Amino acid sequence: MNYKVIIYIFFAFLAAYGVSSINFDGFIKKGKIWEARVLALLLIFALGYLASKFVIDFVDLTSLR
Repeated sequence: MNYKVIIYIFFAFLAAYGVSSINFDGFIKKGKIWEARVLALLLIFALGYLASKFVIDFVDLTSLR
């Protein structure tokens, strides 16, 4: 299995764990449950992607030496 897939999955779960600690009640309108879920899902994907790209690029840079 490609190591990048493992890193993407790991950081997606790590981002989900981090986003689960955010209290969305303060800035989401009442009755907008699905919109809050979509926002949380987009945050999870974005944070997971950015963190995994950072680690993958860092590993690739250090392997050049």
